[in-house]
Amino acid sequence: MHIEPFGVEIWMNEWETRCELNLAETCVESLTIAELLTLAGKNHSDLSELLEMKMTYGAIEGSDRIRRAIAALYDQQRPENVVTTHGTIGANMLVHKTLVERGDRVVAVVPTYQQHYSIPASIGADLHCLQLREEDGFLPDLDQLRALVTPGTKLIALNNPNNPTGALMDRALLEEVVEIARTAGAWILCDEVYRGTDQEGAGMTVSIADLYEKGISTAGMSKAFSLAGLRLGWIAGPQELIDAVSIHRDYDTISVGMIDDHFAALALEHQEQVLARSQMITRGNLAMLQDWVEQEPLISWVKPRSGTTALLKYDLPMTSRQFCLDLLQETGVMFTPGSALNMEGYIRVGYANTPAILQKGLEKVSAYLRRY
Repeated sequence: MHIEPFGVEIWMNEWETRCELNLAETCVESLTIAELLTLAGKNHSDLSELLEMKMTYGAIEGSDRIRRAIAALYDQQRPENVVTTHGTIGANMLVHKTLVERGDRVVAVVPTYQQHYSIPASIGADLHCLQLREEDGFLPDLDQLRALVTPGTKLIALNNPNNPTGALMDRALLEEVVEIARTAGAWILCDEVYRGTDQEGAGMTVSIADLYEKGISTAGMSKAFSLAGLRLGWIAGPQELIDAVSIHRDYDTISVGMIDDHFAALALEHQEQVLARSQMITRGNLAMLQDWVEQEPLISWVKPRSGTTALLKYDLPMTSRQFCLDLLQETGVMFTPGSALNMEGYIRVGYANTPAILQKGLEKVSAYLRRY
């Protein structure tokens, strides 16, 4: 099976261990196990409960404990509507492999995480991409979506909150998308890995799985929950979808690790504390980034409403890859080139790292831009 090279992951693999200041990171500053224990009201002595854990495969779909904790993130999902995966990336792959067959019409909103258009294309789907535009606040044009989602469309692939733009589809907009999908009989896959990082209110956008009978939510522990090292994600959706996914999952997952399951459940059982920390970082850092953008004449943007990333438009006579490579070599600061996202003329910044790293990195970028 041919599949296109994964632009963002290739870039990250090449440079993230070689930069001085990582402003390409998309996870909220990662927690240590000690920090997680503190947020959960525990201490080092509580690790002793792991000593008697026998290292079997564990519960195949995920422990009852983790599935209860995941279901609690939703309004209408039950533990049996949840299955665990190897990260959100594993969840997305499983849904696409389960639903999409050669010739199926798939509509993907772009820019987005590359899985949502490259996997259907590799299967031989009839792929149609809806391009998000800056003038629309990087939100989907519903008239264009209606034109693309014809009767019999198999799947609409969304990412909400959106990576890389930070755009947020609110409940009203999602309900309109649901009506478009329902009319065509289409499934909706919504990658919700950044859910919990909204800049306003409680920070938790409504999930597509709670709005639509054919809505599928994928998410995981990496972004809002700051625990990418656990490599634990999930799919939440209708029972028929979970049953179908489980057949494919037997071929590539079996189960997630028991230790990953344990710590993920601990974090989700204390989601209020974990997400409060994440929101403190993302909201404070976005305010810092906004101040910086406003004083840089060569940079413009659509301010994110959620997530951990923003697309910055730059006014320089070079490609985004040239810009990012030159910046890395001169300053040690790492951005992601828009070319890795099929968005030439932009760079993606991840603003959820340690505030001190963001501040120092932006100062170095300002000195670099002053040359122009």
